[in-house]
Amino acid sequence: MTRDSSASPLIVGGAASSPRAPLPTLPPLALYIHIPWCVRKCPYCDFNSHTASPVLPEQEYVDALLADLDQDLHAVYGRELSSIFFGGGTPSLFSAEALGRLLEGVKQRIPFAEDIEITLEANPGTFEQEKFVAYRKLGINRLSIGIQSFQQEKLKALGRIHNGDEAVRAAGMARQAGFDNFNLDLMHGLPDQSLDDALSDLRQAIELKPTHISWYQLTLEPNTVFWNQPPVLPEDDTLWDIQEAGQALLAEHGYAQYEVSAYAQPGRPARHNLNYWSFGDFIGIGAGAHGKLSHPDGRIVRTWKTRLPKDYLNPAKSFQAGEKALTNDEMPFEFLMNALRLTAGVESRLYPERTGLPLESLDEHRREAEQSGLLQVEPSRLAATERGQLFLNDLLQKFLS
Repeated sequence: MTRDSSASPLIVGGAASSPRAPLPTLPPLALYIHIPWCVRKCPYCDFNSHTASPVLPEQEYVDALLADLDQDLHAVYGRELSSIFFGGGTPSLFSAEALGRLLEGVKQRIPFAEDIEITLEANPGTFEQEKFVAYRKLGINRLSIGIQSFQQEKLKALGRIHNGDEAVRAAGMARQAGFDNFNLDLMHGLPDQSLDDALSDLRQAIELKPTHISWYQLTLEPNTVFWNQPPVLPEDDTLWDIQEAGQALLAEHGYAQYEVSAYAQPGRPARHNLNYWSFGDFIGIGAGAHGKLSHPDGRIVRTWKTRLPKDYLNPAKSFQAGEKALTNDEMPFEFLMNALRLTAGVESRLYPERTGLPLESLDEHRREAEQSGLLQVEPSRLAATERGQLFLNDLLQKFLS
């Protein structure tokens, strides 16, 4: 049985409330590819990830990903990809051969920009030097390595399968394999973590000289082990001290904060994520992947794919689980919940360019946010104040209709 590409997906929320102006230009286009398997599910993780069986269905999954992409091509004809991101799960569980066949298939369907950024998420316990070299030869030119901590007791509490030495070696392996652009993922606010513990992790990461560091606070998410069996986390005063001292340490070593939890050396922010935060377009393929595509007539549609790998691989089931056209009333919140995560915000002109709505339609909410001290009073930019960054949810609430 083949996939029924003509089957109507679930539509939630109705169509746009009224026609919008045609978009003058379409935003950059990215591709997100979800690989849903991990060696073991971490107790804090609420992502769509599943414990891998001894033998992964690599070939079947690559076939499904390309068939999934085929069904989205009608919406992106004539455009090129500015970035690709392999997320998970743990994409580095897949062989270079499987990823190579996938990348070749993608390139046959959508042209790559000359300077395309291709990122692969990897965990220290899932790769070896030869695999990294092979990935680099495929054209993958950026890695995001899930370290979380270098301290053994913290790694054990987080359910991680690597140790601190493997985490250190991972960065060296990446560089030796030819990756001159890589991110280290770190968490803070870990169980029983002190200020010294948190800064020790940051110093170790900085010593490894990544081009980018993602440094974010552990939060307890529903449908996770930690949600049902919460560990003892640091007090609020300690969390605040960690945040302030960590940001100062990163800045001292040349890592500029450009997003709530992202720090980069000059010229090295993650282009793929910048596209998300500036309301760019992205195709999402793979189990549970989300997408957002703009159409020349002004429609902006979010999509999501079938979540469970067994259903995604089932030819009798549709890849797409649902779609939703954004309404005019939803547009301010949808745009700003991304753009205001950026510490510098975005140029105001981007709002009409990316939404098809006049900038003036934000005026009433914008004045209220400015008067509350949450939004900068700067006509040419939409940017949160320092206080607005701290209370981002409160700021965004002001743009809900």
